[in-house]
Amino acid sequence: MTETPLEQTTKIEQQLIEFRRLLHSEPELSENEFKTQEKIIAKLEEFGIPYKKVGKTSTIATIKGKNPGKTVALRADIDALPINEDLGLDFQSKNPGVMHACGHDAHTTMAMGAAKILNESKESFDGEVRIFFQEAEETFEGAKKIVADGGMDGVDAVFGMHNYNTIPTGSFYSGAGDLFSGCDTLYVTFTGKSGHGGTPQLGKDSFTPAAQFALDLQQIIAKNIDSRDPVVLNIGRFASGTKANIVPKESTMDISMRYFDEDSRDIGHEAIKRHAQAFADMYEITVDVTIEPSTPPTKNDAALAKIATSAGMKIFGSDKVSEFPRAMNSEDFSYYLQEAPGVYGIIGIYNEKKGTTHAPHDDHYELDEDILKLGAAWHVEFALEFLGTADN
Repeated sequence: MTETPLEQTTKIEQQLIEFRRLLHSEPELSENEFKTQEKIIAKLEEFGIPYKKVGKTSTIATIKGKNPGKTVALRADIDALPINEDLGLDFQSKNPGVMHACGHDAHTTMAMGAAKILNESKESFDGEVRIFFQEAEETFEGAKKIVADGGMDGVDAVFGMHNYNTIPTGSFYSGAGDLFSGCDTLYVTFTGKSGHGGTPQLGKDSFTPAAQFALDLQQIIAKNIDSRDPVVLNIGRFASGTKANIVPKESTMDISMRYFDEDSRDIGHEAIKRHAQAFADMYEITVDVTIEPSTPPTKNDAALAKIATSAGMKIFGSDKVSEFPRAMNSEDFSYYLQEAPGVYGIIGIYNEKKGTTHAPHDDHYELDEDILKLGAAWHVEFALEFLGTADN
């Protein structure tokens, strides 16, 4: 009797744990994942899986089935975060100030486990599986590089997943529609004329209009955006002046904008520029607003969401489908969705007994390693359900 994907990944669970811990102990920041890439390539060569290097530190593995057919891409991100780890783990980060605090080491491991299983069973399906081991998700640059290097050429569907602490270990979500918001960064610079603090009338203060604009920012959302379409604006950096007795010539701020609806995004952009200009005009100074698109919204394709949910129920159980309200986080997986339909799944890690309750990007974040065999099997099951069994 043929083993199920979960039975297959359960057999290699210890190998998955060891590989994940190896990756965890040597985390690397975006576009600097050189040793991580070496570890990935070493495993692919061990398994006899063809691969090519793309981007700066990304790798695409390719597994061809028995006969030509459709192509499915499975994606895993590989980069870590600039966070210091102090959890006392046996396999704790050896790189000060760098930590796998988002679980990308687990994502890489699950995709690698899937690659091993799919390669060993390639005579059982038609078509092609590509596995993206993608750099620089945290900076939203990695997916664009894989697309630019042809990784999505001919791909019919793309699947990925992320661990999350809001649903329990052993549960999952892969529903249709909005999942994660799009994200832009706006850089605003007010420029006036410096002067002595004792005679401010001889200068042109940039701080006061910048501060008033910053306080006004949320009114832009309240009075310009349809309340049914959520938009979030956050000022993450504000800088002005050099000394108490000098009128600040320049004041700058960096604004993060999150959205789902493209029209609301455009309305927000225009309103921000209009309000900034109004405050600059009021104080007879100039302002520049530069908009840097980071990533589009992540929206799951309805047909593929059904396949992912069907696959998930076979791995996790039919009673383990969780709710996951759309979130204002962002993901560069969305760049793949501009090239082909896809679905992005959520895999739970919340486990009070193990202490895996902290959110990604928290310096107390820990991963429940029970998800490794589950996630690997989910990748396999999705690929097999999408591609179908081999024609004899």
